[in-house]
Amino acid sequence: MSGAIDGSSMYVDIGTALAPGADPGISEEELDALEERVAAAHERIAAGIRDDEFGYAALSLPDRVDPDALREAVEPVADAEFVLTVGIGGSALGARTITSGIVPDRADRHVVLDNVDPEHVDRTVDRLPLAETAVNVVSKSGTTAETLANFLVVREAMDDAGVDWTERTIATTGSAGPLRALADEHDLPTRPVPEGVPGRFAALSAVGLVPAAILDGDIEGVLAGARAARESLAPSLFECPAYAYGATAYALEERGATVNAFMPYAESLEPFAEWFAQLWAESLGKAGRGQTPARALGVTDQHSQLQLYRAGPADKQITIVDADDRDGPTVPVAEHEELDYLGNTRLADLLAAERDATVASLAEAGQPTVRVGVDRLDAHALGELLYSMEAATILVGELADIETFTQPAVEWGKRAARALLAGEETAETATIEDLPDLRVE
Repeated sequence: MSGAIDGSSMYVDIGTALAPGADPGISEEELDALEERVAAAHERIAAGIRDDEFGYAALSLPDRVDPDALREAVEPVADAEFVLTVGIGGSALGARTITSGIVPDRADRHVVLDNVDPEHVDRTVDRLPLAETAVNVVSKSGTTAETLANFLVVREAMDDAGVDWTERTIATTGSAGPLRALADEHDLPTRPVPEGVPGRFAALSAVGLVPAAILDGDIEGVLAGARAARESLAPSLFECPAYAYGATAYALEERGATVNAFMPYAESLEPFAEWFAQLWAESLGKAGRGQTPARALGVTDQHSQLQLYRAGPADKQITIVDADDRDGPTVPVAEHEELDYLGNTRLADLLAAERDATVASLAEAGQPTVRVGVDRLDAHALGELLYSMEAATILVGELADIETFTQPAVEWGKRAARALLAGEETAETATIEDLPDLRVE
């Protein structure tokens, strides 16, 4: 078995997740034994893609999305200095990940309202120059309570500021529903939410790409990278980075690694960890199983969380994500003997040294670590990463025999919130009323 499993510009290295060095760990023999199951899962996934089945259709998005049509749709707001995405969950996390990854110099101009915290919403709207802001409202159903509430607040703020909101808004939504009706009534530019694709799997569509297109990001490169990842799908975990990651995570969870600490070593990939957390948790947290995703950022969290990962309970898989080739400044000579080792060292080399030392530290302590790497951080690499993590998630669902594309626990909470606001008596509100209370004041 190779220590690194190559595919176009992305690789997955599972060497430090192998037993007996890692505990929990998986042996090469156990990985070999998984091959037949991975091959069967691949055939199921391939059939789902071919037949455009619900959920599996997400893996066809790189071929279904027309970047020219997307750029044409955003043209009315392409002069915007800021983009305000109003959405939640999969309607926001993918978009934030893509803008951060491919337009990092303008990522702070992409602002997201994905919470209904009133003070936060007020502060966000107040600090934006609304006349120079494009509003990107995203809801497949057009009825998502949080999204529609925030959008109505934003729309009123634009009216109060004398800004014609209809000239500053693009809607990404389904073929029917209140948001679609509103878009039709006011002749807003729109893009479709893809049919048959759960929101958390929709990043590689207009759902994730509209803000980057407004900010003139390389959305074509993202889609090309995703297509390269699709072409790398193969009926072997030793030939496919996405399956290598998924099969290893599945095997480690079976052996007690119930936490997946996801740790990119690039600031621009921090939102990618947030996106992954939803994808992994909402897809695989069912039937009493699923790894709990823990978000971390290297090297920042080497000084906060690493102590737990190295010396805490042996219940974790640590995923390190980084690029092999990084640019950046060189550290000047400090003219102090104790700092001589830093002088004329590139920050990229310092970061790589800290990353490699962290992997070695975890390995020395027997903590299973998986390296996910790309050649360079660019649009192509980001597309590969997004697609590969989606394919890995679907593979784990197949191996664990769970319903990857549903989220019944989330739907329970949505029903409960709507009933509370409407003053309705339902089974969900009865549960809320009957919650035990032990209040200490």
